[in-house]
Parts: sequence; structure tokens; C-alpha cells
Amino acid sequence: MTRCRDDLPAPSSAATVPAAAIRAAPAPAAAAPIRAAESPAPTGAAGGLSRRTTLFFAVACGVAVSNVYFADPLLVSMGQDFGLSPGALGLVVTATQIGYGLGLFLLVPLGDVVNRRRLIVVQFLLMALALVAAGSAPAVVVLLAGMAAVGSLAVVTQSLVAFAASLAGPAHRGRVVGMVTSGVVIGILCARTASGVLADLAGWRTVYFASAALALAIGLVAHRALPRPTPVGDQVSYFRLLASMAELFRTERTFRNRALLALLVFGAFSTLWSCLALPLSAPPLSHSAIGAFGLIGVAGALAAVPAGRLNDRGFSRWTTGGALVVLCVSWAPIALARQSLWALAIGVVLLDLAVQAVHVTSQSLIYEVRPAAGSRLIGGYMIFYSIGSGTGAIASTATFAVAGWAGVSVQGASLSLCALLWWAYTASTEASSEASTGNGPVRFVRGWRERAGRGTPSTAGSAGLERG
Repeated sequence: MTRCRDDLPAPSSAATVPAAAIRAAPAPAAAAPIRAAESPAPTGAAGGLSRRTTLFFAVACGVAVSNVYFADPLLVSMGQDFGLSPGALGLVVTATQIGYGLGLFLLVPLGDVVNRRRLIVVQFLLMALALVAAGSAPAVVVLLAGMAAVGSLAVVTQSLVAFAASLAGPAHRGRVVGMVTSGVVIGILCARTASGVLADLAGWRTVYFASAALALAIGLVAHRALPRPTPVGDQVSYFRLLASMAELFRTERTFRNRALLALLVFGAFSTLWSCLALPLSAPPLSHSAIGAFGLIGVAGALAAVPAGRLNDRGFSRWTTGGALVVLCVSWAPIALARQSLWALAIGVVLLDLAVQAVHVTSQSLIYEVRPAAGSRLIGGYMIFYSIGSGTGAIASTATFAVAGWAGVSVQGASLSLCALLWWAYTASTEASSEASTGNGPVRFVRGWRERAGRGTPSTAGSAGLERG
């Protein structure tokens, strides 16, 4: 068998030490060796991807991630069907997030050792089956199991992000990740609107049947559209691959700092969105009206690409700090939701802009830590995202049952403030990293001079849809 690399540039000695350690260690007797990462055919593009190919990655990400959030405006209807109390409604979201966390640990790392195109296609096809199971669930236990399965397969989103990042050139990686993440943001927020409309028209189960058909279609298109990697290397045990994630967390400070930041930020994000349906479900608001607040949050997608570009220019630290300040401020108008829907709308926009700016910046930074371990880094980072989201969901619905919307707002603001304080505590280490690696304003000026001197590389030869 051969090993395959996803990072296009020749790896430096610093980037390959962990991989070498993995190869040197003997594989457990029970662990069947599998192929290490595969590298797509060279693209030759400035960012490694054409706009058309990047757009497909964004659409596929949006379709996949939307399945995690369809339930948010449907919680009340689900509770009525299965006899769940308001305090127990968060279990539906939490089951999805638990599945998502397991998928991040067990499935996403495979992107570093197997054909990413094949992995993505298989996940989409299995996701279609899981969605059918959730939509046809006869009892709450089956529903929770189906939602956990949907969550575990929805991590194909992170496989897509890692694949796109591996195809992008280092100077454009933030921009590409930002564009792909825009699709994730739109998928997350439009999911609530789409599920609300479909639930009003044909019931909440229709949402999952329709999504199953869409997942199947995306999987078939991905089979033809995604680049076909070429194997080039040796064997790695799957269990040793998983164990290396803990080693990455222990040794890579940027990865560790950003993972813990994700836990807090997405705890705040989930505090709002997992509980928003409860104060808005009283007449005259329908599923569609509740879901329509997701469209307001699509403004968050506007922050993704600019945040990626700022990261490419070396301003990731200050982009993160500014976004976290906005996140804290957003809870003031959100707290007024019962008094003014306009205030809630303003707060939703501010919160989503802030969260997505932090998210794009963090993913771009951690991929740069060690491109050869890109899937494991992004998967590990998203494990903390999932923990934060699941905890925020169950805590917010429980808090609402005890202290109402005011209590939920205090919870969200507290998590946001903790995220800001954590950033302030770790910002000095990021500043040291920028100074030692040539990031920050120095990298921006250097990159500007290089572009002025030789022009922007041609995008001819980009792989992806144009090959299909």
C-alpha cells in the first residue's frame, strides 16, 4: 500500500516530525493498516481552486451542515409528538451534537489517510439513509438515535473544509476557507427557515425526507465533481492515527488555544439558536416566522470572506479580538427579544457576524500549524465546537425553564465574556507566533511586494468541477 499526502508543498522537517513518529511506531496487531493521505492532482491555481470549484465546496458544506440545525424551529412540534417537556427538548439537539462529536473524532481524521473524495461521497450517501430513519422515527428513542447518526455523518462538512484547505495555496488559504465557510454559515441559518416553512406546509417529518433526497443528489454530484487524489506514500494504523490527535492537542499551542475558544464561542452561539424557538413559539408566530430569523443571521456569512482575507494578511489576532467584543455586545439587544423583535434581529446579526469571523480565522490558523495533519487538526478543533454547542443547547433550554429568556441571555453573555477573557489571556502567545513565523503586518507587506513584483499567479489548470 502507499501513503498519500494532502499538503501540496514539500513538507518541512517541523511539519513531518509527528508523521514520522507515527510511521516509526509499530501498529497494534489488531489494527489493520490503511493508506496515509492522498494528494489531489496539482491545480496550478493561485488559490489552488477556481471560483467554480470553491462554490461547489461551499454548496456541499451548506447542504451537509444544515441537517444539524433543522430541528431548532421544530423542537416544540417534536415535543408535542413525543410528549417531551420543554426542559427535555434540548435532548434532540444534544443527541445530534454528541453524534457530531463522535464523527469528528472517528471519521474526520480519515481524511489524512484515505481518498478524501471517496470518503465524502460515502458519507453523503449514508447521511441520506440516516435522515430517512430520523424522519420516520416512531418513538423518541429512535428519533434520538437517528439524530445522533445524522450528526455523526454531517461531519462531512469538515472533510470538505480540510480538502478545500489542502487544495488552496498558503497565501490564499484564508480566502478559500472563508468562501467555503460562507456556505456553512448560509446552510446553518437557512436550515432553520427551510425547515420552518416545510414543517408548516407538510409537518416536521417532511423536512428530513426532503433533506435525504438532497443529500443523495449532492453525493452523486460529488462523485463526479471532486478532484481525484493520487496515492503516494506508506501505511499508518487507524488507531495510531486517532491517538495522534491527543498528541497534537498537547504539543500545538495554537491548536489548543483555538479549540478551547471554539468551545466557549459556540456554547454562546448554541445558547441563542437552540432556545430561540421557545420564546417565539407563542401565537401568532409560526414555524416559518421562527425559521425566518435564520435569514437575518445569514448576514454572518458576510464576515467569513473578509475574515479569511485578514487572516491571509496576518491580522488574525485582532480580527478575533474585535469579533469577540462584538459578540459580548450582541447579547444586550438579544435580551430584549420579548419586548422588540427589531432588537432581537440586530442582536442576531451582530452575534452571527462575530461568531463566523472567529470561526474562519481559527480554522485558517490551525490548518497552518501542520498541513499534513489538516483533517485531524480541523476535526479536533470541531470536537470542541461540538462540545460547546451541545452543552449550550441543553443548558439553554434548562435555563429557560427555570429563569426564562433573561436567564438564557445571561448565560450567553457570560460564555461570550469568558471567550473574550480567554482570547486576551492567550493573545500574547499568538503575537509571539506571528513574530517568529513572519505573520502579521510583516507578512502582509512582504506578500504585497511579491505580488507587485511578479503579479498574481494564473488560475489556469484549476482542478475540480471543470474536470468533471
